[in-house]
Amino acid sequence: MPGRTLPTILSKDVASRNTEESCYVTIGTNVYDITPFLDAHPGGADLILEYGGKDVRSIMKDEISHSHSESAYEMLDEHLIGFVVTEPVLKTVTQSSQPHEILPLPPTEAGREELDANGAAEDDVPEQRLVYRATGMSSEADLSRETDIDDDYRTHKFLNLEKPLLMQVWRGGFSREFYLEQVHRPRQYKGGASAPLFGNFLEPLSKTPWWMVPTVWLPPVAYFSFLASQQLPIMQFASYWLSGVVLWTLVEYGMHRGLFHVDKYLPDNRVGITLHFLLHGIHHYLPMDKLRLVMPPTLFIVLAAPFYRLAHFVFYWDWYVAVTVFCGGIFGYICYDLTHYFLHHRTLPSYYQQLKKYHMKHHYADYENGFGVTSRFWDRVFGTELELPPVSKVVKTA
Repeated sequence: MPGRTLPTILSKDVASRNTEESCYVTIGTNVYDITPFLDAHPGGADLILEYGGKDVRSIMKDEISHSHSESAYEMLDEHLIGFVVTEPVLKTVTQSSQPHEILPLPPTEAGREELDANGAAEDDVPEQRLVYRATGMSSEADLSRETDIDDDYRTHKFLNLEKPLLMQVWRGGFSREFYLEQVHRPRQYKGGASAPLFGNFLEPLSKTPWWMVPTVWLPPVAYFSFLASQQLPIMQFASYWLSGVVLWTLVEYGMHRGLFHVDKYLPDNRVGITLHFLLHGIHHYLPMDKLRLVMPPTLFIVLAAPFYRLAHFVFYWDWYVAVTVFCGGIFGYICYDLTHYFLHHRTLPSYYQQLKKYHMKHHYADYENGFGVTSRFWDRVFGTELELPPVSKVVKTA
């Protein structure tokens, strides 16, 4: 049976969460933390707070007040944090000879049968949230659910989020199989801006705010593009520049799949495992870390240098053509890194919402597919495209 990833919450705790600082609502046994949604609610925060700590089943179906669409329930489902025990469940537990089959919720198959036999309503029996085996996640909302640091370390014996991570990976003696299993099970660090990586003077070098990417790279791209445009016919310049952008999408896919996710070919030793963790493993381990979502300039220079030489090798006959293609590629990279950050941390227009769901599924469901970030095109070409989850209240197994 899939693991029970969501907790059972006391009813009095739910009832007390009715303020702007912490607002829960319930539908049947499901408990939702809608604090982040208060300001975005079309009817205003006050309307939600009126029902804070209460069951909102009736008001959401009330056509006089405002009957909510299916999409409203889908948005609500993203905020599911656990289950609350109702009276019919308590009554069944009291009479049961095997209460552990019922609590903690959701019940096992045997517990579900016992609840049904006691006349528990459908809303009193929460659906099992099926877990993706590869990541231990049940939905993208799990990516940002706070990790209990002590319990996680005690259970998995992997990394302690309160201590420098790099030396733990280096000294851990982890097998490749164990490392890959753990590093692709996302955690969420709430101890500060970022979990410590080096734990010394090198720590700032591992953190890059998103605005650093356009600040550092747009000026040289604009300058060298301008120089090249003065030496090449405008249509020729535009064609080469756009070719660089298109080539970047292929490079993006190839690097993500063939370098960042070289999992199956990772050397089973601490050198290979530590390099993997530094390059991309830490992002899958802590996918919501705002300061480790875009590439540090120093690392980008190292990765970009071979492509600069390749551009001049391929377009050897004209320095300006090579620079133009390279500048288009760097602009594509800027778009990629900004897109990557916004997919994790911004509310986006409809097209990008689909792209966000696609990228989130790469993190919470299947890290062995879905390598395109700015586009799904090369995933389609190379047969690694992910299917988005169906519109459903229950997440299906991978």
